[in-house]
Amino acid sequence: MLIALCSAMRGEAQDANLIRRVDDHYNHLRSLRARYVEHYSGMGMDRTESGTLMLRKPGLMRWSYDSPSGKLFVLDGRFAWFYTPGDAQVSRAPAKQLDDMRSPLRLLLGHTQLAKELDNLTTAPDGASFRISGIPKGMAQRVKLLTLIVSAGGAIQRMKMEEIDGSTTEFTFSQMEENIPLPEANFVFSPPHGVPIVNAQPPI
Repeated sequence: MLIALCSAMRGEAQDANLIRRVDDHYNHLRSLRARYVEHYSGMGMDRTESGTLMLRKPGLMRWSYDSPSGKLFVLDGRFAWFYTPGDAQVSRAPAKQLDDMRSPLRLLLGHTQLAKELDNLTTAPDGASFRISGIPKGMAQRVKLLTLIVSAGGAIQRMKMEEIDGSTTEFTFSQMEENIPLPEANFVFSPPHGVPIVNAQPPI
């Protein structure tokens, strides 16, 4: 009994240390640029897209797709903007109401406390990396599970969201550059001339 208790306590301490490393990593992060590959499966679709992600505190984020070319998601601190060239409209949603796959990364743009941001939090080894799983608070009716694959130093390498309807979205990150100069102009979105703005939640 004592051995089992000690083993459980060591496991809890290791879990807490891992969560703390992730929190510390992103609490000290000022900016990030990385390449990403996005894979979505569900609702009869199976697609893979890619591009460049830029993050800058406080609260700025830009996903520039090169496949498909020109597709764009921008979080400017007040609104989330989503546009694909050729679309008849631009989607806009208040940043505080963002219900999107990117929400977990948005949370990392503030003061990170994963233990408070994810319910049913669990951790486990994943090869040379580690797996952190849970349900983002306030998203239980949509999300079955969010999984983060992180390095030993606490950097997110992959992010996968499994939804209640069976669909999944996964991002894989590479070529990560941290704490580099990223001008605020990168996070300003100007709707194309003549394209109307619709207040709606942006799609994945």
